[in-house]
Amino acid sequence: MLSFFSLSSLQNPSLRSPLLLMATKTLTVIPANPEEDLDDRLCSDLAQQDQEQQQRLSSGGGGLGGEGHAERAWAHWRKLGSPKMVVAPMVDNSELPFRMLCRKYGAAAAYTPMLHSRIFSENAKYRSQEFTTCKEDRPLFVQFCANDPDVLLEAAKMVENHCDYVDINLGCPQRIARRGNYGAFLMDNLPLIKSLVEKLALNLNVPVSCKIRIFPNIQDTITYARMLEEAGCSLLAVHGRTRDEKDGKKFRADWNAIKTVKDAVRIPVLANGNIRHVSDVYSCLEETGVEGVLSAETLLENPALFAGFRTPEWVGDNEHSNKEGGLDQADLVVEYLKLCEKYPVPWRMIRSHVHKMLGDWFKLHPTVREDLNKQSKLTFEFLHDIVKRLRDLGAGIPLYLENTQAAALANGYDQS
Repeated sequence: MLSFFSLSSLQNPSLRSPLLLMATKTLTVIPANPEEDLDDRLCSDLAQQDQEQQQRLSSGGGGLGGEGHAERAWAHWRKLGSPKMVVAPMVDNSELPFRMLCRKYGAAAAYTPMLHSRIFSENAKYRSQEFTTCKEDRPLFVQFCANDPDVLLEAAKMVENHCDYVDINLGCPQRIARRGNYGAFLMDNLPLIKSLVEKLALNLNVPVSCKIRIFPNIQDTITYARMLEEAGCSLLAVHGRTRDEKDGKKFRADWNAIKTVKDAVRIPVLANGNIRHVSDVYSCLEETGVEGVLSAETLLENPALFAGFRTPEWVGDNEHSNKEGGLDQADLVVEYLKLCEKYPVPWRMIRSHVHKMLGDWFKLHPTVREDLNKQSKLTFEFLHDIVKRLRDLGAGIPLYLENTQAAALANGYDQS
């Protein structure tokens, strides 16, 4: 089995494995009787396909969102190990090397960056650069933004054999999502959202998940979540902020709203928002009752968050409650760069991660940051030298471990 996979291999027949070839279905119509009307054969095939689809709709107790659907959603989630700590989707930032770094430090599942379904389905270069994975990169959610069910399905079909969920981005609140009519701005068009979910649920071999934001009115949020479940969504990730609450530092995520959604649906639910360190993970699981927790911004600064490491900003006032963990962000950068050499990604992603992980170090020595900004063409040698210069200047900032972490784990929260 290939240790590293890019969708560019699908474009080259010589690189296709037998498994990939088996997954590619080709319909060839060969009449048993040469004089038989081909149109009649095709109509018969289409009628049979329609009958099979209706059977899928009616099976399992009440259609796509029936009791049978919920049971299958839970069975799939448990088969994956019921992961509690999950890397959230981040544009240009939750790519393969970063996912693998987070997995080393406690993340039990991860999302890809948001992929644009239309570009993904049309552009081979985009596919090969923006989506890469490997056999250790599981469980994996592949996330798409979309506003056309057929285009979304075409893109999803290309990845369904290489992930555990195909996820629909219904939560992006940025202006680019408004211009492109996707993400959280589809909340104004619930019938379209329903058609996106149904299209995938009826035609994919893997479950569909959705990442959403809440409405200002909690009843609207409940109606929304139940609609997604009935359309065939098998897992909901709920960001506890509204579409207008874009600043995570200014607006606290509403865990009560997440709990309300959890209580209103029958499928697994993940929570997103307010995760600064691992103690927040345990608090969120306890307060909301969700199956797992996503982290985004904090992971960018500290990919070892889920292993219990925290930056000095989140060390408690009691100095005896924390200890230096024998790890710092420069160590994490070095590990990340090695993973990038193993799993190549665009340099813009690498540059962004170096800035995020070494942000506090650059504040102490801004001239080193300026040299990084001036370097238009990056190399691994140059980036390793950046780390060495910071260390030589004495810019080390340790990560800390909270002594209460062991007690939290003993209370039933493992890192799966």
